[in-house]
Amino acid sequence: MTKTYILWADDEIEFLKPHILLLEERGFRVKTVNNGNDAVEAFDNEPFDIVFLDENMPGLTGLETLNILKTINPTVPMVLVTKNEEEHLMEEAIGAKIDDYLIKPVNPKQIILTIKKFTENKKLINEKTSMAYLQEFRNLAETINNNLNFNEWTAAYKKLIYWEIALEKLENESMHEILTTQKSEANGIFSKFIEKNYINWINNKEKSPILSHQLLKEKVFPKLNSEKPTFFFLIDNLRYDQWRIINDVITNYFRLDQEDSYYSILPTATQYARNAIFSGLTPLEMEKRFPTLWQNDEDEGGKNQHEGEFLTDQIKRILRREVKHSYTKILTLEQGKETLESINNLMQNELNVLVYNFVDMLSHARTDMPMIRELANDEAAYRSLTLSWFEHSPLLDTLKWLSQKQVNVIITTDHGTIRVKKPSKIIGYRNTNSNLRYKQGKNLNFNAKDVFQIKNPQDAQLPKLHVSSTYVFAKDDAYFVYPNNYNQFVNYFSGTFQHGGISLEEMIIPYATYSSK
Repeated sequence: MTKTYILWADDEIEFLKPHILLLEERGFRVKTVNNGNDAVEAFDNEPFDIVFLDENMPGLTGLETLNILKTINPTVPMVLVTKNEEEHLMEEAIGAKIDDYLIKPVNPKQIILTIKKFTENKKLINEKTSMAYLQEFRNLAETINNNLNFNEWTAAYKKLIYWEIALEKLENESMHEILTTQKSEANGIFSKFIEKNYINWINNKEKSPILSHQLLKEKVFPKLNSEKPTFFFLIDNLRYDQWRIINDVITNYFRLDQEDSYYSILPTATQYARNAIFSGLTPLEMEKRFPTLWQNDEDEGGKNQHEGEFLTDQIKRILRREVKHSYTKILTLEQGKETLESINNLMQNELNVLVYNFVDMLSHARTDMPMIRELANDEAAYRSLTLSWFEHSPLLDTLKWLSQKQVNVIITTDHGTIRVKKPSKIIGYRNTNSNLRYKQGKNLNFNAKDVFQIKNPQDAQLPKLHVSSTYVFAKDDAYFVYPNNYNQFVNYFSGTFQHGGISLEEMIIPYATYSSK
């Protein structure tokens, strides 16, 4: 194993001889210099693992040396050693991207701990994280098999995501495999839970989680007031894990008031779930109330063209008062920029709804474009791509602008998505819809183990296209494949992110409220 190589610059380096000898006895290699210029020359010519810099050297000071070293290689940890504890010096050091500092006189234990912190940190984190997850594994397994209610399922799913994000940083494939298996087992049990309870939930026959069509009434409308505008951001197809990642950026500008969740209705598809959010109605109720606006699977044209009208109707129906509001859908970068430019006009409204479609488009692009498939080839990469979009998006610029105002901000989505792996054969008539995670049609033939079947759509508050129409929803990570093009479908769709069916990822929806700091 290569020894850790340390560069130590101090104009009184001879007084540090005992420390140097101790480090060498512990197996470290140490190069000493007594001024900043020599430190720069040595650093430019040799590969060091960590650098200690005396702050008060003649010629180049420690901070000046630090700035030069950072331009040569910014990845090497730099530790400032100083007698001076003045606040302005610490601010300068932090501004110069110092990694740590020690106050003189330093003792050998401090030095060794600091070295380990930077050179063995990753190894220690790997070991501690792996051990912590293995200890939690049994608790999670017992929890998941313990006949959970909907709130407990939400908590269990959030724990799984916590560990998934924690473990993704580790170079330990076995840990990833254990978690993936546990998550898959959880989805299998969760699917049975939904089969058992969903019909009662959607018909208000038992206590249920907040569902898509109840979201605005239960969570958003109570927040409305004329003194402080509410901005409701719906990022289409945003999973809980993706929200967790972008939330770290959002909280640089806002205070997170509440992290909450709700459940998507079935199908977990935009035309059903998002229309339900804005109308405050189930799909069956929408079809009856808006016979000219509601679009069924067989109908031509866009399925989410009337959300603004649905929103206005719900406000009048539920609140029974005038609420000055806006609805804006952002599909392109240019539309995002235009929205930012006109954001000040929205401050006069009590409620502003902004729908961003990027993550949904990213999901579809990942299916259709080989380059995007390579960039987002697993869950961690998919999160990373989402974060990259968010950090450079007009949406973040809009949030930054709003953070300077007195506003309520809500961020949520309409449904999530799951990475599908298991092909499941299905046979249906030609007019059966094309979604890979749910099918609606006549005389469907399928593998019963892989689906939740609703024989009478009206039982689930769904429109019935034909007398013999039924719905089937793929469970776990299954996706529907027609036998006549089985291999082609499997090669094309295996490992892609899809939605419409039953899984923790698709149904448990992040809902977060923020206020200005």
